[in-house]
Amino acid sequence: MKTGKKEKKTRERKPKTLLQKLAASPEKLFSGAFRQQYAALCFRPAPTGEGIEILVVTSRDSGRWIIPKGWPMKGRKPYEAAAIEALQEAGVKGTVRKKPVGSYTYLKLLDDGDVAPCIVDVFQIEVTSVAEKFKEKGERILAWVSPDEAARRVREIELKSMLVEFVPR
Repeated sequence: MKTGKKEKKTRERKPKTLLQKLAASPEKLFSGAFRQQYAALCFRPAPTGEGIEILVVTSRDSGRWIIPKGWPMKGRKPYEAAAIEALQEAGVKGTVRKKPVGSYTYLKLLDDGDVAPCIVDVFQIEVTSVAEKFKEKGERILAWVSPDEAARRVREIELKSMLVEFVPR
């Protein structure tokens, strides 16, 4: 028996995508308030003896491919912060270049749901050792891949270019 009234369908609200959140407040992108981060471009000689391999890891939240990176650390120089991130996120240590080899920008989804544009200075690390145990072991997937494959896996356009063109200094 029909009542004549249409039932309202309740829809579950999906969380907004990063771009939807940014579109709701575009002033954040143009305010000049970029947040600073530091990253480690970790590399080693390829097992074949020709070329290099680059380390990529998955992020803990979205599972997308990135290079180890994090926020500035009080009392640490930028290259030291990058080296600490590489150790914590991937268990790698090595020779760190003190000057950045480049930088890239991306949009960071913060824990509170806000969006922050970030600029990331990238420091090269020639990996000399890999630890069995490290802080974030089991929280990320690690992969040693060719520069071209590393570029295919990451999302950020500027980082893709940096990985393809990377020549250790």
